[in-house]
Amino acid sequence: MMENVVGLAYIVAAGLFVLALKWMSAPATARRGVFAGEIGMLLAIVGTLLRHEVIDYQWILVAFFLGSAIGIPLAYLMPMTAVPQRTAISHAFGALAAALVGTAEYYRQTPHGFIMGALVFETLLGFVTFTASLMAFGKLQEILPTRPITYRNQNVINLMLLGSAVVLGVLLVISPEQRWMFPIFITLAMLFGVLLIIPIGGADMPTVIALLNSYAGLSASAMGFVLGNNLLVIAGALDGSSGFILSVIMCRAMNRSFTNVLFGAFGQVQVSAAAEAQERPVHSATHEEAASLLDAASRVIIVPGYGLAVAQAQHKVRELYDLLTKRGVDVSFAIHPVAGRMPGHMNVLLAEVDIPYDKLFEMDDINSEFAQADVALVIGANDVTNPAARHDRSSPIFGMPILDVDHARTVMVIKRGMSPGFAGIDNELYYMDKTLMLFGDAKAFLAGIIKEMPVPARV
Repeated sequence: MMENVVGLAYIVAAGLFVLALKWMSAPATARRGVFAGEIGMLLAIVGTLLRHEVIDYQWILVAFFLGSAIGIPLAYLMPMTAVPQRTAISHAFGALAAALVGTAEYYRQTPHGFIMGALVFETLLGFVTFTASLMAFGKLQEILPTRPITYRNQNVINLMLLGSAVVLGVLLVISPEQRWMFPIFITLAMLFGVLLIIPIGGADMPTVIALLNSYAGLSASAMGFVLGNNLLVIAGALDGSSGFILSVIMCRAMNRSFTNVLFGAFGQVQVSAAAEAQERPVHSATHEEAASLLDAASRVIIVPGYGLAVAQAQHKVRELYDLLTKRGVDVSFAIHPVAGRMPGHMNVLLAEVDIPYDKLFEMDDINSEFAQADVALVIGANDVTNPAARHDRSSPIFGMPILDVDHARTVMVIKRGMSPGFAGIDNELYYMDKTLMLFGDAKAFLAGIIKEMPVPARV
């Protein structure tokens, strides 16, 4: 009887996981998708706790309360700008859990054949993802340098480390009893995870986060084979495949391949270009001038970027949106796939202040509309608006699809200064005659614009 209950819980949970992925692919149904995923995970946990293998709940309860004591404050107190870091550290914990389960199973029963192969795959990806995610967290939190850390023959060394770990893994599958190899195998995997991430710059972090999510999912799927848990196999495969697809989407959005991301050291600041930028003239504007241009516009497209998140300016964006729409201005939001530091960062930020979903447009849907816009207001976005991506073959972002903000009649850019973005290159958009630079903190400058907006006349 209990086995039937567990099986039913697993089937329903698996279905909810599939629906969660489907619903989370669109902003209008994303909340429903999150809720479905949460219910599915609850059913999966309850079903697992009802399995006959679980004979004592003491340590499970200890872990439950300890994890809740850490996780709940982490979720509620974490600012929106730190969501990428929290995602990275979550990947680290999840991958470590999978790797430790695999390690425990190896020393407990020393499996053979296919199960041993799955265990080696599980622990390899788990430990690689653990240390790689810690390095990604360090870079995003700026504990480590966000720029690429490179050294001579780094790719050769990395491939040798990975190759050595794979060879040891194969030998363990052939001779599982050779337990002295397992700690060396783990050490090589963890070291490879560290060296894999440190040469990667901040510009590639959205893709790296998606890729690490895929690795963690595949590790969990392999763990399902080791433990004989079909739901783990399904959930891990869904996580791994969706993370991989998201990585592909991110790479296409930056016109880069996986090899470019993992071995390209993209994101080093070009000092000479930055120095030249200081000598080029720009046009700036005040709060009053920006408010006047927005008030006279009939179509405005707002382009959010990571600078908006850093300044926590989303509430001021909502105020400005409300003011403009009351004046009859058509306001839209243009979302680049890699805006921010993780996929969907800007969508979540704007959803927090209840910007209508039908006003959020992906790059491919909004680019043709910029030519009809009176004003394109760029808030803290940099590389994703750089026209050099279209024509400058020497630029590291050449070929990257960008938002065509330079096609608008007037472009206004809110930015603290003229420093380059994650890619470390100067943005040609800032020096165009039609571009007005609005220097300052995004939240404060938006507040100034709102203050200077004339009160709409009563009809």
